[in-house]
Amino acid sequence: MVKPHSTAPHADSQASPGASTRWPRRVFSQGSDPDPRFSLANERTFLAWIRTSLALFAAGVALEAVNLPIVPGLRRAAAIVLILLGAASPAQAWFGWVRTELALRRGRGLPPPLMAVPVGAGLLLVGILVLLGLIL
Repeated sequence: MVKPHSTAPHADSQASPGASTRWPRRVFSQGSDPDPRFSLANERTFLAWIRTSLALFAAGVALEAVNLPIVPGLRRAAAIVLILLGAASPAQAWFGWVRTELALRRGRGLPPPLMAVPVGAGLLLVGILVLLGLIL
């Protein structure tokens, strides 16, 4: 018979069974396993940041590769910003996953994403650069 899980994460201080064989140990050695739905949602968020990273890389490369009628210096600057954001997004994916998994395992509130504001600000900057590049 399958043991049902509660809908709230556990706040126990003991490590879950098999924690010593799961990686990263510093995450799985703390607290106890939350409801699997929470961990799977955390994993989906990790993958969404990875997809965001790929899209940012692709946009940066495409912006520079496609001959658009944009002032070349502004086009290159916008492409560099997109590629830098794409390079930073996997850090958000990993550190966000770790921070959220630890919070779930400890029964604490979820942390905010570290890269949400920088990515939003970077995309605003890219929009301004492209707009200026089209106007000038």
